[in-house]
Amino acid sequence: MSINFRLNGREVEVDVPPGRRLLNLLREDLGLTGTKEGCGEGECGACTVLVDGRPRLACLTAAIQVEGKEVLTVEGLSAGGKLHPMQEALIKAAGVQCGFCTPGFVMAAYALLSENPHPTRQEVREFLSGNLCRCTGYEGIVEAVLLAAKYLRGDPSRVTPDGKTP
Repeated sequence: MSINFRLNGREVEVDVPPGRRLLNLLREDLGLTGTKEGCGEGECGACTVLVDGRPRLACLTAAIQVEGKEVLTVEGLSAGGKLHPMQEALIKAAGVQCGFCTPGFVMAAYALLSENPHPTRQEVREFLSGNLCRCTGYEGIVEAVLLAAKYLRGDPSRVTPDGKTP
């Protein structure tokens, strides 16, 4: 079956067999390996992508479900080789260790900040509760989301990981 959708801002037409998961389509067929498979059961959030602006677990989403929709992966966030402010904030706030869960957290946080540019610490914790991290712990990740919110609001104290102001 052929499906058409927008992927990271560009039109895609691809043939998919029945039952193909979005996760496999992205990773194996389209070469977008930023989206990770952690548990394969929808419990860890490592495979989080946005479909029409809402977080979805790619391991639980059939590829045919994105027909006519907009899909955004972690690869689609960076522009011109520059990290997205959420990615910058994770580095600055030490919210990353092994990095396996990072793409899922980035996408979930991006969705939160798109919906709520002024989240409280508790709102961040609640929104990210479907994403698991086994290495870093959650405090650095929560701090990163709050820092990214400042970045995205144009806070003049924004500093990139290399110490320069944009």
